[in-house]
Amino acid sequence: MEQSEQERLHELARFLKSRRARLSPEQAGLPHTSRRRTPGLRRSEVAQLAWISVDWYTRLEQGRDIQVSAQVLDNIAIALQLNATERRHLYVLALQQLPADYTQSVGTISPLLQRFLDQQGTSPALVTDQQLNIVAWNKASNLIYGDYEGMSLRDRNALWRTFTSPYIKQLLQEKWEMHARHRLAQFRANYGKFTGDPEWIALIDELSDVSEAFRTWWQEHDVIVGPEGKKINYHPTAGRLEFDQLSFLVSDAPDLTIVINMPSNEETFTSVQALLAQG
Repeated sequence: MEQSEQERLHELARFLKSRRARLSPEQAGLPHTSRRRTPGLRRSEVAQLAWISVDWYTRLEQGRDIQVSAQVLDNIAIALQLNATERRHLYVLALQQLPADYTQSVGTISPLLQRFLDQQGTSPALVTDQQLNIVAWNKASNLIYGDYEGMSLRDRNALWRTFTSPYIKQLLQEKWEMHARHRLAQFRANYGKFTGDPEWIALIDELSDVSEAFRTWWQEHDVIVGPEGKKINYHPTAGRLEFDQLSFLVSDAPDLTIVINMPSNEETFTSVQALLAQG
């Protein structure tokens, strides 16, 4: 078996274990019969709830190379009470449902898309690929979140920068953990489509080496799709900035996501306007 295929199966196994561990018998509607050595449901209980054999479910959770149907995956998703994002992640890991026309971003965007970013004015806007590399940005984003033009390619990865940059931690302050967990869960959801890819593995290994928080939270297997919503930043000169975040895919480049942070109030709008005038 190829290493990438083996890693996909192992990732599926780890994800199932993590979802099983967070669910109590009471939450699953089962009677609590005895004291348990470890938290969560037993494999036999998941199998019972999913209407499959214990042996079959055990093989799946052990990372064995077995065939699985959409119906069985739906039964497991219901048994483990997965949300919509987690259910999609399970399908990607188990059935390898990759977009047929997917291509990795080459780090460039069209002049039209760059013009769109520039026209956002006081709304910091940027474009990320599926690995959360920042491939384009506007002036407001550059002034608030850092000098992207002067960064290395690794530092322009949003996940890497979140967990390694002192500036980002200062910018987010008490909101840093929430932001970092959200970023990691976004990355994890995308990683389901690229398990075993050397480039992705290298980033995961590097972050595991340098960040204890990443190393710990990576084991939780949380996945999420979508924007953060409200963002609060503490800029060194502009002070407190509040934004509402919007994100959407580029129709002719579905591996790219546009993220726009719109000022939530007049004070933030005026502060960003002053930054743009100075910069």
